[in-house]
Amino acid sequence: MKKTEDLFRFLEYSAENAEKIGYSDYSYWKSVWQNFLKKKSAVFMSIVFIALVIFTYIAPVIGKYDYQNLRIDASLSFISPNSEYWFGTDNLGCDYWCQVWYAAQVSIKLSLIVVLGECALGVALGCVWGYVRKLDRFFTELYNIINNIPTLIYMSIISMLVGQSFMTMALSMISIGWLKMARNVRNLVMVYRDREYNLASRCLGTPIWRVLTKNILPYLVSVIILRLAISIPQTIGLESTLSYLGLGLGVDTPSLGVLLRNSRASFLQYPYLLIFPAAIVSTITVTFYLVGNAFSDAADPRNHV
Repeated sequence: MKKTEDLFRFLEYSAENAEKIGYSDYSYWKSVWQNFLKKKSAVFMSIVFIALVIFTYIAPVIGKYDYQNLRIDASLSFISPNSEYWFGTDNLGCDYWCQVWYAAQVSIKLSLIVVLGECALGVALGCVWGYVRKLDRFFTELYNIINNIPTLIYMSIISMLVGQSFMTMALSMISIGWLKMARNVRNLVMVYRDREYNLASRCLGTPIWRVLTKNILPYLVSVIILRLAISIPQTIGLESTLSYLGLGLGVDTPSLGVLLRNSRASFLQYPYLLIFPAAIVSTITVTFYLVGNAFSDAADPRNHV
């Protein structure tokens, strides 16, 4: 019978081998993309959305008429779509193809600026709101005051006092829209701020900004992305509603909302005036919402292996 010393032997410690064994090639964003690419429908929708955004820049170039040099000819008004006027003409006889795609370009720019502004402001203030206990009462009251007044009232007052322009619309939407993002971030920060690893980090003297960015923010990514996915369609919808009511962008700045507003008087006789801009709004809304939902699920750390 063999002795114990013959059955086992001690291995010498090797720092290089220990590092190889303990190494993991896990990457958070790599895992996010892997999970997202597994959802074929979301990938298809993202391709549709990107193609639509790119085409808003290509369409005015391949069109027969330039939006900046539109000719007004009342004798050509309300021509149905044909080989000369691909989307027909409006009540002034202007080519509707270049108007629709230029307006889509403006609406997408507006929504992206608003969403990025809401995200930056909402996440920053939401983290402070949820982490600094002394400021909770102040931000809560501010949220209640602003959130309980309808958005249309704010936008109406701003448009009458300041005027109607692209930047005015963008800044006014950001000044109101950050609240919902901040509220969602605040609720999650309050959940994670007192967990054991965060308490240990604070005891070790870790700066607050590092605790927020390294320990808490990764758990907020999925919620932030979901909020962004909702905000872009909401922004386009709000702009369309405000422009439809005459409170949105000025008459010199075309948008999908402006085209929808202009088509309300004659869309029963000439439905193409409503169908084309409405189809683009619907496509942007549906595709980005579905892509955002899928990307939000993929960004949730709980779905990573």
